[in-house]
Amino acid sequence: LQVDLWQPSSPSHIVEGAAADARVPQNATRILLPYLQQANIQYTILISDLQQAIENQTGGRSHRNRRSLPGYNYEVYHSLEEIEDWMHYLNRTYSDLVHMFSVGKSYEGRPLYVLKLGKRSRPYKKAVWIDCGIHAREWIGPAFCQWFVKEALQTYQTDPDMRKMLTQLYFYIMPVFNVDGYHFSWTNDRFWRKTRSKNMRFHCHGVDANRNWKVKWCDEGASLHPCDDTYCGPFPESEPEVKAVAHFLRKHRKQIKAYLSFHAYAQMLLYPYSYKYATIPNFNCVVS
Repeated sequence: LQVDLWQPSSPSHIVEGAAADARVPQNATRILLPYLQQANIQYTILISDLQQAIENQTGGRSHRNRRSLPGYNYEVYHSLEEIEDWMHYLNRTYSDLVHMFSVGKSYEGRPLYVLKLGKRSRPYKKAVWIDCGIHAREWIGPAFCQWFVKEALQTYQTDPDMRKMLTQLYFYIMPVFNVDGYHFSWTNDRFWRKTRSKNMRFHCHGVDANRNWKVKWCDEGASLHPCDDTYCGPFPESEPEVKAVAHFLRKHRKQIKAYLSFHAYAQMLLYPYSYKYATIPNFNCVVS
């Protein structure tokens, strides 16, 4: 029986008494549900027809060209091509607040675009890094990054707090971290999570980019098997996407004071460190 675990992200994090969400093929419910009943495990069917839900997400989407971007709909999901067109449009239209650049290329050769948001008020300013879409199927991530940029630009003139933030800080915003995987989730497999690099030995694709960093690499919650969704890769920063972002962060380590990464779908706020049970040094500051 193949199970796609949604929450928690790894079987090792399943604990007695806590809920776990999983996707199973419809024909497998005939086996699974009687087993759960026999084991006295309570269950709820959250989505009875997942395919229909997927079609509802993308069915109402209209294709846009560059001319129609002023009417960009922030309440629907957008393909990678549409998001990149949107970024180019902002770069041209808000040149005083937006600078678009690439930190590198993905495994399949796609540019890794970042928006630098902020008023060029002085040579050096502290910065915040925000990325979305490190896991390809978590479409709400890129949607949030787009929404944040939209809110910042639209309220800059009217909201004193936003104007102060963009005057005093830079925001480096990467709407789609895992560009290859995100594109694949639109064209082939809606639930694709990893990157699209190849493992010739196992004929499996991809690495969990969020577990490929050079920090406590492949620790608890990660897998060494290339076919698992939580595969940490053959070595730290094996993925060009992770390596490119890590290089940029190291290069600007004196400037960047905060790193935010948006995911779905557990609805939790996680402070560092995610790899050990310990209070972070600036805990009181973060909580406040």
